[in-house]
Amino acid sequence: MEKKNVIKEKSFEFAKEIVYLYKVLADKREFVLSKQLLRSGTSIGANVRESEHAQSKADFIHKLSISLKEANETEYWLDLLYETNYLTDEEFLNVKNKNIEILKLLTSIINTSKNK
Repeated sequence: MEKKNVIKEKSFEFAKEIVYLYKVLADKREFVLSKQLLRSGTSIGANVRESEHAQSKADFIHKLSISLKEANETEYWLDLLYETNYLTDEEFLNVKNKNIEILKLLTSIINTSKNK
């Protein structure tokens, strides 16, 4: 039985949410900030995937640290889009809460890996 990779699954589902949100923002004719959100929000999962085939423990931690930085940047773009009234309360809170969960997971995995 294959071991479940929670961060891999959650970061992929989050990337899908970001793509859907990007489409919503495009319908609202917002293209600049939403492109930044799309880039950083989908990069989280891409770096998690890269970490699966890390060459060393240090490389694994490095890849996940990049994911953590991208998640932090994503939070910035979400906050900015919300504060400038491009996102509704519902759109914002749904994605923001999922991003916070990913930030916590990544932080925990990185800290655990460093302490082993």
